[in-house]
Amino acid sequence: MTRPTDARAGRRHELLKALSELRCDAALVAHLPNVRYLTGFTGSNGILFLSPGSAILFTDPRYDLQAHEECDCRVRIVRGSTWEGVWKHVAGRCRRLAMEADRVSHEVWQETARRLGRKAKLAASRGLVEKLRRVKSTEEADAIRASARLCAEAFLETARQLRPEMSERDAAAELDYRMRRLGAEGPAFETIVAAGARAALPHARPGDAKLGRGPVLIDMGANVSGWMSDMTRMVHLGPPSRGFLRLFRAVRRAQEAALAEVRAGVPARKVDAAARRVLKAEGLAGYFTHSTGHGVGLEIHEAPRLGAKSDDVLEAGMVVTVEPGVYLAGTAGVRIEDTVLVTESGAEILTPVGKDLLVLPS
Repeated sequence: MTRPTDARAGRRHELLKALSELRCDAALVAHLPNVRYLTGFTGSNGILFLSPGSAILFTDPRYDLQAHEECDCRVRIVRGSTWEGVWKHVAGRCRRLAMEADRVSHEVWQETARRLGRKAKLAASRGLVEKLRRVKSTEEADAIRASARLCAEAFLETARQLRPEMSERDAAAELDYRMRRLGAEGPAFETIVAAGARAALPHARPGDAKLGRGPVLIDMGANVSGWMSDMTRMVHLGPPSRGFLRLFRAVRRAQEAALAEVRAGVPARKVDAAARRVLKAEGLAGYFTHSTGHGVGLEIHEAPRLGAKSDDVLEAGMVVTVEPGVYLAGTAGVRIEDTVLVTESGAEILTPVGKDLLVLPS
């Protein structure tokens, strides 16, 4: 198995090759997930300077010990403004410096350009590291698989505790607690628990509403060692109505149709189209209001995007979600979501939880 330090060095090497193609002799990386990907640093303030002969993480005194423990590159502790330390370092060192134009403020961009001096140029490297992150190595896919497994375990533990008198907020807190108890750094995003008609809100925030008797949509993910997972399952407290079962079965078929399209070489929009065809046949296409999926990795939303207008093409090693849904205002919502690994032959589902409607006593 590749050691983490070897993996990070390999990632930096790939980034240096990409920089060479842009005719850049160095880069600054400030987006924290990218910094973590390239160095292992997990703190809240870090900027990486990378050149063919140097990899230096700049951070502040709070992270002195942590950075030296986590990183496999040089660490420079800056008292005061971290950017000030970076600017002093790059001045006169680069002819053409790449920086994430979409990840820093306009003020930082302008000051960096000024500090480089007249003989050097600042170049935009928008999405350069993110492009490297799109396809996961075997070790990275295994890390996401472990995250999905932990997420599933927390869901199954919590589902047994759900009762009509429990609030959405309490159910979400229980899910988060169990993920942390099982070893997660925390949830991958704000856990969604939406009961009854509130399940028609795709990104509902858990509130004081009681779960009651009826459908409950649970959308959750775990952050395990920085790697995210994402899943949605439907629970029903008490016997479901025929109308709700129709909605659930339609979404289930839509997800199965989308999953069947997932494989290397397939345009991402084709996966989205497969889900929509099923829902259109049921007269429900107008109630599916978001894309069918997105990439997952060190961030919960990454490339590729599985949407109707996506230009992405799936590649073996990508990890994506497949999550069609139907949302009927004032009535209910249904979404079924898995985290899946794209392979040459199809989709490997990483979410180890059955997708049947979980009916609980009320």
